[in-house]
Amino acid sequence: MVKRVVLMLALAACHTFQDPNVVVDLRVLAMKATLPEQVIDIDLTNPPAPAALLPQLVPIEQFATAVTWSSTAWQLSSVVGPALGGALIAYAHRAGPVYVVDAVLMSVFIGMLLRIEGRQAPPAPRERSARNLLAGLGFVWRDKVMLGAITLDLFAVLFGGATALLPLYAKDILHVGPAGFGWLRGAPAIGAVTMAFTLTHRRPLQNAGRTLLWAVAGFGVATIVFGFSRSYPLSLSMMIVAGGLDMISVVIRHSLVQVRTPDHMRGRVSAINGVFIDTSNELGAFESGATAQLFGPVASVAGGGAATLLVVAVIARIWPALSRLGTLTEPPLQLSEEIST
Repeated sequence: MVKRVVLMLALAACHTFQDPNVVVDLRVLAMKATLPEQVIDIDLTNPPAPAALLPQLVPIEQFATAVTWSSTAWQLSSVVGPALGGALIAYAHRAGPVYVVDAVLMSVFIGMLLRIEGRQAPPAPRERSARNLLAGLGFVWRDKVMLGAITLDLFAVLFGGATALLPLYAKDILHVGPAGFGWLRGAPAIGAVTMAFTLTHRRPLQNAGRTLLWAVAGFGVATIVFGFSRSYPLSLSMMIVAGGLDMISVVIRHSLVQVRTPDHMRGRVSAINGVFIDTSNELGAFESGATAQLFGPVASVAGGGAATLLVVAVIARIWPALSRLGTLTEPPLQLSEEIST
């Protein structure tokens, strides 16, 4: 995080100085201060670290609510942040102030983070071995509820995502301009935030497994309707619905991963969950583009939604324990001696 502050300040200076030599020197400084470790920090360390920290700060009975608020903050920042950044660039007529603001806010975050006093879990053995590295994967494989939830999300996003084709839909199918595309792009976040506030004001889920399956199935149906729609209001509504149903999936899946995992395994299991998420997002965009090239955008999106429904049926069949899951606060599984290191 400190290296990111250095990077932002260096980039701000790049946009301030006009001397090309100074700009080159500052860019080299930013690269030396952040690479290659920065790539590892952002892509691998940052997602598991806060995921492992949150259960040490929040009681287990309130964890699902905490995940909901965390996801809400992320959705809001993903929409509001770029908008405020663009407004600041338009006002200042350069990007330098944006990097300065980013560095200042990151410094404030580091200061707040240092004041957090979480529950200290007993340290686990730190034997360096291949078995230790694969312990997280082994734990996920043994917990069929968690494995089913992660696999469900992987293939649902892989087949059912329509985000990559939104520019094409906005221009060639719905015939809306940049403003219309902007609303389409922000619609899932609107649905996610709305659903998040709904979840925080209702009693905890009592049938989390079935709720997850129905939410992903509804996501598939919304994707199919969006694929065939030629009406902009209907398409916008389906994107909002899809975003809301996806938020249900996010809350349940993240809660399962954290609540059912022992403290000393939580970082490794969170890393595996992050790999699944990143893989599904990137491969899903590639799959959407490839199938759209071969069969057209409508077949790509609608077919992906149909494939999502098939995935739900298969997951429910292979891992019936997932559909029988009750509350999200069920006690975590105990690791066997084989994966306790």
